[in-house]
Order: sequence, then C-alpha cells, then structure tokens
Amino acid sequence: MDYDIKDLSLAEKGKLRVEWAVRSMPVLKLIEKQFAQAKPLKGIRLAACLHVTTETAALMQTLQTGGAELRLCASNPLSTQDDAAAFLAKHLKIPVFAIKGEDNQTYYKHIHSVLQLKPTITMDDGADLVSTLHSERQDLLPGIVGGTEETTTGVIRLRSMAEKGILQYPIIAVNDANTKHFFDNRYGTGQSTVDGIIRATNRLLAGSVFVVGGYGWCGRGVAMRAQGMGANVIITEMDPLKALEAVMDGFRVMPMSEAAPLGDIFCTLTGNIQVIREEHFLQMKDGAIVANSGHFNVEIDLTALERLSQGKRTIRDFVEEFCLKNGKKIYLLGEGRLINLAAAEGHPPSVMDMSFANQALSAEFLVQSRGTLQRKVHGVPQAIDQEIARLKLESMGVRIDVITEAQKKYLSSWEVGT
Repeated sequence: MDYDIKDLSLAEKGKLRVEWAVRSMPVLKLIEKQFAQAKPLKGIRLAACLHVTTETAALMQTLQTGGAELRLCASNPLSTQDDAAAFLAKHLKIPVFAIKGEDNQTYYKHIHSVLQLKPTITMDDGADLVSTLHSERQDLLPGIVGGTEETTTGVIRLRSMAEKGILQYPIIAVNDANTKHFFDNRYGTGQSTVDGIIRATNRLLAGSVFVVGGYGWCGRGVAMRAQGMGANVIITEMDPLKALEAVMDGFRVMPMSEAAPLGDIFCTLTGNIQVIREEHFLQMKDGAIVANSGHFNVEIDLTALERLSQGKRTIRDFVEEFCLKNGKKIYLLGEGRLINLAAAEGHPPSVMDMSFANQALSAEFLVQSRGTLQRKVHGVPQAIDQEIARLKLESMGVRIDVITEAQKKYLSSWEVGT
C-alpha cells in the first residue's frame, strides 16, 4: 500500500487515542452502523484533504464502512497527528499522506498523491484539493460527482470559483450547516485555540489583554473562552454588524491600530490576509504574543515581521522569538498556522462528532443526487442538519417537545390573529 507518514510504529498509540475519541462521537457511530448495512458509498472513490487527527480517523472508518475507497492527506502542514496517520495506514489500510511539520513542497506532493485515486467525491478543508484539481488535474474533473467543504475559508474560496464560472462540480458547504458552525466553530475553535495558546506559552490568561481579530463564529468562541479565563478581551472587526454584536456582548471594540499597543496576546480568526501588519508590530508591547487560528497562515504578515527583525530563535516548541530592530521582542506561535492544531489537538471529539456526521451524510447525499445538482456551492439539506441535532440530543439524554397538530395548523394558517 502506498502511503507517506512519519512512523508506522506509532499506530498502536494512535489506535488507543482513536478509541478514546470515538467514545465521544455517538452520532458518527450511529451513522457507521447505518452505513454498515446500506453501503451507500459502495464503488465511490473518495479523496480527502482534512486535518489528520483522531476524529478524522473516526470519519475515515465510517466512510470505509460505507463502502468508499479512500485516500487522505493533510489540509495543513502542522495539523497532522502522526499517531493517527499511522493508525489509519496500519489498521484501516487507508493510504495516508501526512507528516506533521511537512514543508510546502511535500504538502502539495501529498495532495497529488491523493488525487492518484481518480476520485468521484472530494472532501476538503480549505479548498486546496479542489483548487489543485481545477488548476493542475483538470483531466480528473469529468469523473467527479461532487465534493464537500469543511471550513469557512474553503467555502469563501469555492463560492468565488462558482461566481466566476470556474467551479466544475457541485460542492456541499458542510461549514454552513447549523450543527457545524454554531458548535464546531464557536465551541470547538474557542476551546482548542485557547488550549493551543496555553500549551505553547504556559502563560496565565487572567488579567491579560487578549485581542481577538474577527468576530465571526470562531472569534466569538475564542473571545468567550478567553473572557471566561479572566482575560480583558478586545475585538477588532471590519463588519459593522459583527462589531455591534461584540459591543452588545460586553467586549471593547476598536481598530487593530488602537489595540496593538494594548494587547498582551493577539489571535486572528478572520479568513482574510494581513490582519496584523507592519504598523501593528511596531506598536506592540515588548513581549507581545501573536497567534492565528484562521485556516491559512496569511492573517499575520510574516514577511513584514521578518523584515522588521534583526534575528529570531525558537525559544519553546511552537514559539519563535523575533527581535525587532527597535529592540522589542515579539513571539509568534506555530509559524502563524492554526495554533489549535499546531500546538494542541484541535477540536474535542464531541464537537467533531456533529461536523463529521455532516460530512458522512453529505457524501451519501451527493451519491443519491448524482447528476442533479448544479455546479455551485450548496447548503447541507435541512433534513440532514435536523437529524444530526436530533441524534446528538438523544445521545446526551435530552428530550424536547413534539409539535401538536393544533400547533402545526396554527403555524400554517393566516386566519387566526390576536
């Protein structure tokens, strides 16, 4: 079997960690049981570009049970858990191409290795797989039924492709499902990002000034968790509605230029470029900590930081000290990449349970809808979203009301008023 991982001997450790993760993923396990009987993905070749973690291993197992032939590569050079990759290669016999810390050349070589499968479905996190297909492997496009996209940044890129008439097959925006972004982006990113920052730095958040760049669902989650740990949180935003919401949620809101001299810790989560730029670095305190939890390492202007510096060194794992020419020191975490996966383990499995349930059922939906969907970005069908929420509540032992016939009639009528 073709694969490229760090060390196959890590497989037993990975097996135990996957077992631990699966205990908190009851919805995905229920779907796996359904897939074992129905085999809805039989004959499907599925190429996946995802963070290679224990939770992703659980998803791969579910897709394999459903009959899919799989290949998997990493969607970020620092997000791979090498023991999870070894587990997949050894125990599930899935060709995996992912090594934590791989360089960009290896990263794209691995994407091409996955595309050797000649996929009928793609599963992406950030749209690098789809963009590589459209730019370098257009010969494979006619055979693709559809794809799914996991994250906000990828959905933005894919919608741009669709609007420009470039996208050649339908994509399901898993990120936009309510059971994904309301929970994964807010509670998952919130906890795992703060976890990554603390693991990398061992700094106390209580009493610090914590600047959050962006108040989307991920920014909301990080702001909530940092505030809960005693930090004085500042939000920077470009969207007036999100900025207003942050104010109403009790946070200080200001431009990055005003936040730069105040912050002790900075974290960007916008999906845009150069949120922290040269002028901001020059204004920062000596010892400021800068991190990113957006998908790509473009939110912090790393070129400007290098240009402003007279030297750098790695002072801790995932912590680079940049000595600026003005004498101040700035600490960059995780090379400016996703800090929650670079220095920590990513989202807890109970959150990824819902995200990956969406992935599995969306793949099934693509097979069922073969040839009927337009070449654009589609939302997850509401029935799938509702069913995942129902299953999650059931697994938590939570019961809710059932609508009565009288209530249905009232909601569907116009005759009854005050």
